[in-house]
Amino acid sequence: MEEESKIGFFGRLKAGLTKTRDSFVKNLNNAFTASEIDDDFYEELEEILIMADIGVTATDNIIEDLKAKVKKEHLKKTEECREILKESIKQQMAVGETEYKFETEKSVIMVIGVNGVGKTTTVGKLASKFKAEGKKVLIAAADTFRAAAGEQLEVWAKRADVGIVGSVNGADPASVVFDAVSACKARGIDVLLIDTAGRLHNKKNLMEELRKMDKIISREFPEVHRENLIVLDGTTGQNALVQAKEFSEVAPLTGIVLTKMDGTAKGGIAVAIQSELDIPVKYIGVGEQIDDLQKFDPDSFVEAIFS
Repeated sequence: MEEESKIGFFGRLKAGLTKTRDSFVKNLNNAFTASEIDDDFYEELEEILIMADIGVTATDNIIEDLKAKVKKEHLKKTEECREILKESIKQQMAVGETEYKFETEKSVIMVIGVNGVGKTTTVGKLASKFKAEGKKVLIAAADTFRAAAGEQLEVWAKRADVGIVGSVNGADPASVVFDAVSACKARGIDVLLIDTAGRLHNKKNLMEELRKMDKIISREFPEVHRENLIVLDGTTGQNALVQAKEFSEVAPLTGIVLTKMDGTAKGGIAVAIQSELDIPVKYIGVGEQIDDLQKFDPDSFVEAIFS
């Protein structure tokens, strides 16, 4: 059954990455039509990787690794580089072990990110996933500045059959978190998901807001496992990387949720993010359905792009 599930997810991942794969593989195949490995070949590969939003840093590392292995193994034909290229991309995505402690420990997961990236929907999807796994889940609607956020979360809470703690628009988000933490302890909740405000234009206010929430959780629930997941829109490419860097200055990030990957031909942003930030992508969204938000596996991701 687990093997069937893995195959099913790989199929959905492969289908969800169609735009990236079609663009990437087509360009790659053109590059590999050259018979000789020379400077022109490396330059074309470099351009293809950057166009896929793999990023300048990761691309430089991949090309240098490829050159070293070509020299070491005395390769002559471009086609012989395909598998080496694939493995080099996988190496760039290495961030050590990706932990999912919230699967086994009582946890508070703060979900952050700018408005419009699918943050609130991600909270709802995660709530549904955890509930389906038999966990007791609670949602905190701490984005009190955007009226639609609370309404969206209420819909998701009903759909997932989980509790929700909210407040009136414009209320102090920290007070919502306090109420949610109190409810967690009283009800024996396994996972608390906190939807936060997505304003980034005033970093000082955002930092203060997140700091207050963090202080309340640390004071009221010191023994709980903590996660700060940032939601990034894959269609925004390098802007997603910039957002992650900015938010990492505001809060320590433990993982990334990469959404809307089915809508972009630049899926290489997943490589750039893990390579440059050394923060694991923990979930990837390749569609609108609940099952389309899945744990991220770098090897499966690279295989789906190349397949």
